[in-house]
Amino acid sequence: MTQVVSDQRDIEFIVHEILQAQTLSKLNDNYADFNKKTIDMVIKEAKNMAIKELLPINKDGDEIGCTFKNGKVTTPPSFKRVFDLFTEGEWLAPTEDPQWGGQGMPFTVAAAIAEYFNGANYPFMMYCSATRGAGHLLEHFGTQEQKNTYLKNMYTGKWTGTMLITEPGAGSDVGALTTKAISNGDGTYNIVGEKIFISGGEHDLAENIIHPVLARIEGAPAGTKGISLFLVPKYRVKKDGSLGEFNDVICTGIEHKMGIHGNATCALSLGSKDNCVGTLLGEENKGMKAMFLMINLARLIVGVQGFACAGAAYMYALDYAKNRIQGRDLMEIRNPDAPAVPIFRHPDVRRQLMVMKSNVEAMRTLIYYVHYCTDMSQYAATDEEKAKYQGFIEVLTPIAKGYVTDRAFEVCSQGMQVYGGYGFIEEYPMAKLLRDVRITMIYEGTNGIQAMDLLGRKLGLNKGKPVMDLFGEMQTTIALAKDIPVLENPATKVEEVVNKLGEVAIHMGTTAMGPKVLAAFANAHPFLDAVGDTVFAWMLLWRAVTAAQKLETAKKKDVPFYQGVIKSLEFYAQTVLPITLGRFAALLDTSAVAVEIEDNMFPG
Repeated sequence: MTQVVSDQRDIEFIVHEILQAQTLSKLNDNYADFNKKTIDMVIKEAKNMAIKELLPINKDGDEIGCTFKNGKVTTPPSFKRVFDLFTEGEWLAPTEDPQWGGQGMPFTVAAAIAEYFNGANYPFMMYCSATRGAGHLLEHFGTQEQKNTYLKNMYTGKWTGTMLITEPGAGSDVGALTTKAISNGDGTYNIVGEKIFISGGEHDLAENIIHPVLARIEGAPAGTKGISLFLVPKYRVKKDGSLGEFNDVICTGIEHKMGIHGNATCALSLGSKDNCVGTLLGEENKGMKAMFLMINLARLIVGVQGFACAGAAYMYALDYAKNRIQGRDLMEIRNPDAPAVPIFRHPDVRRQLMVMKSNVEAMRTLIYYVHYCTDMSQYAATDEEKAKYQGFIEVLTPIAKGYVTDRAFEVCSQGMQVYGGYGFIEEYPMAKLLRDVRITMIYEGTNGIQAMDLLGRKLGLNKGKPVMDLFGEMQTTIALAKDIPVLENPATKVEEVVNKLGEVAIHMGTTAMGPKVLAAFANAHPFLDAVGDTVFAWMLLWRAVTAAQKLETAKKKDVPFYQGVIKSLEFYAQTVLPITLGRFAALLDTSAVAVEIEDNMFPG
């Protein structure tokens, strides 16, 4: 039977055989019920929801899209029905505390359901993801009264949430924002300002929308040091929990975008009638510190979105290649009587599919591993272990967001190429996937910002300990692989790249702290690419070690799968890692041309 959206067998491989998610039940009483049977049941139900409900309305989101009239946004009619089903099934907050309406499941398991949901319809899922992120802010920084008023309503989907950061003059430079907060002397503030690019900022899916808003209290310091965070509902909430008056949060328009048409990207005006009231969320002038909690979660979600598009593209391309009859087998090319064969038989198409396969499998493993690190950072046996896994999250997040989405766009592009001319036609899925995935390289911090974060912050984090711990994990995997004959050759190639990365990382870190700092940051994105290549190689090697061990006792039906895991490693080691060594050579040269060229040497 043809699979759509995701590869179920590979999900099971990562969840149960690599990460062994069922063992998390022994770490934390809250996870006690999540044995293998329960995990499989949850993932199966998520798959059913994704394929039976979310996937069929994906086309509505793209073709009908969101409409704007008189300050109101209307989503496609099918979205409201499915949103109600989705929230009734308690899917909106899978990892959150059940006392607030969550399911309390491990993050590792939530990664699998997020893959299915986002692969089926990530523009729809953006309403849910933003709500979950806003809820996280409230849960961590809100007062008990704020939590009691808003949190359960948000995690159950009765109300939704957003993130109001960007302004027309303050995009990546958040400190330049002009939205202001004026104290009313009673613990509330009048909020006045304009926000843009707000995903789900207005819609008809829920009765209220709760906006965490970055603003500057009058008299606060300039820049990010003077930014505070406020909770601003679309409708004010009375003490009995019922909705009160409209809170002067007006949608002034929605963007007409290249993709993700099913999600409304809004411009919002706050306080245009001097009647927008918010309450402080957290401490004064500590808004950016609080918001980064949500941003880091959002960056991982964006990585999931990009990866899910790539995973779906691979599934579609593989199915199409197996069924599209075109051209004779290359070995029979001179035989006029030879029958036409599926394009799956043509060497270049198989190469494209292997590019997709190896990248998607590495993405999936990395995304799930970062979710696993989240579980371990909370529930590992010792504080030292918890800190180690938190360090892994910090270092791997720019890769899971930046590098993954860069590769995801390439995978979707390869998928379009497999379809040929049909891939460029909107009746087929590839055009939409390619349009939708492109934004993931931009929002929640462009991938250039992710690269600068990796180079400027994460390399030297905690005196370099998280990076060194990560190198230690890689070396452990390499040692295991070199003891397995079938993996010895690719393991040696991975080892060469890992060792060279150590040298390059020291060089880039040193250069970034010296007189050639601008040259270092001009090479930050190539550095992200090189680190990402290496991390993907590690993920594929880890997978291959597990597969090779399983092959010794595997059932006949599982043998091709495990052999395919090893082939992905071999393909990546032979075709990508030689390019990675070239990236390293370029990084060690640290070209400064981009920052040395005079402005007038550009045309114009």
